[in-house]
Amino acid sequence: MLGRVAETVRAEGVSLWLSDGATLRCRARVGAPPPAAADVRTRIARHGAPGDDMLVVRLDAARQSLGALVLAPPPELSGEERTFLATVADVLAPVLRHSAYAQRLESEVIERTRQIDRERRITERIIDSLPVGLYVIDRDYRISVWNRKRETGLQGVSREDALGRTIFEILHRQPAAVLRREFDDVFATGRLQIFHMESRASGELRTFRISKIPMRLDDGPVTHVITVGEDVTEWRDAQERFSQAEKLAAIGTLAAGVMHEINNPLATIHACAESLELSTEDPSPPLRDALRLIQAEVQRCKGITDSLLDFSRPKAAEKTLVDVDATIERTLFLLKHHPRFKRLTVRTELDGSLGPVVYGNEEQIVQVFMALLLNAMDAMRERGTVVLRTRWSDDRRHVLAEVVDEGEGIRSADLPKIFEPFYTTKAPGRGTGLGLSICYAIVAEHGGRIEVDSTPGEGSVFRIVLPRTEQSGASP
Repeated sequence: MLGRVAETVRAEGVSLWLSDGATLRCRARVGAPPPAAADVRTRIARHGAPGDDMLVVRLDAARQSLGALVLAPPPELSGEERTFLATVADVLAPVLRHSAYAQRLESEVIERTRQIDRERRITERIIDSLPVGLYVIDRDYRISVWNRKRETGLQGVSREDALGRTIFEILHRQPAAVLRREFDDVFATGRLQIFHMESRASGELRTFRISKIPMRLDDGPVTHVITVGEDVTEWRDAQERFSQAEKLAAIGTLAAGVMHEINNPLATIHACAESLELSTEDPSPPLRDALRLIQAEVQRCKGITDSLLDFSRPKAAEKTLVDVDATIERTLFLLKHHPRFKRLTVRTELDGSLGPVVYGNEEQIVQVFMALLLNAMDAMRERGTVVLRTRWSDDRRHVLAEVVDEGEGIRSADLPKIFEPFYTTKAPGRGTGLGLSICYAIVAEHGGRIEVDSTPGEGSVFRIVLPRTEQSGASP
């Protein structure tokens, strides 16, 4: 029957077209031109109404029109042949329906695949853009994610070398047993772990905050652990400076409340001791020595309270543009007649190009350098070399002044406390513990900071960092 229809079509010079209602797709063309698509759509909408220009057999499936078989011009077909075409249309319609569904499903799969690939690339880019080191391991301790930050630095490992290997093959700064125990605890408990560690891998001491974060792919147990390492050295230093400022503020408040109450009885004790010495005729040497000792100790106590007053209530000081190099020269001039200071070797390495670029009070800055030099003298037991050095910061936005000694150094346990009021590592009677606190307050009031690097047995470096001003000579 199909052969008979084909022969009839071929004999009469018609074209056989398959239409989806929008376009014509030629399946068997003999020579006649195709009918207009608009005419085909109109005929499909009229349920294939007969016409002189074409024969349209609708393709319907599940009460939905999928298109039509179009013969143009219409051939002379018998009733049996027309019935056969209708049967072919009934068979072809479900096939076309499933074909259209498969094409649509394939298109959706392709689009969804592209979307997933885009999302994956975005996620990878986000992870690589994070300013922290990040990696992920599974329950076999194998690395499944290794971001770009983990590839950089002296301890960096490329992603290609890391992925698929166990974390113990890559990280060697911690013993494998310790690292395994940390991960096992997260896998077992599902609790976030945060701890700090220090490292000198870059040449300087840096502090890192390590976070181990449990991750679940479903509602079951922990399947992966995300580890994030963040350099928090600057944050830690800022926290310490803030804590120090709070302590200084607290001691200042305390000093303001009790200082005058202490000075008044001290003045009375001093006056009574002096009066007793003057009123006693020919006092015995022990009594005279005792009275003079009382007066001397009263003066020492008064010196402490006066220092505390300067610390707690700094006097309003006029500020001008200060040349740090010239200030250091002036400080050395004031100290050159100090009998103990003469025993030191002083070397200066001044930049010479700084000029008056720091806005501050020269007298207070002299006080800071003098206190640091006297501390260096005590640390070196009045023997050795002290170096005074100035330079620009790398960005030329700050002036750096360093006092370098060859003294005993400061223990790491003492470093966080040296700027606390009344804290001192000197022998009894050698210091009040207020000198560095006052220095800290003065430098902070100038918008700067003091940094300390010290190695026990080798010496210390006290570094003063003062901001450069953009003024040209006039006070703001």
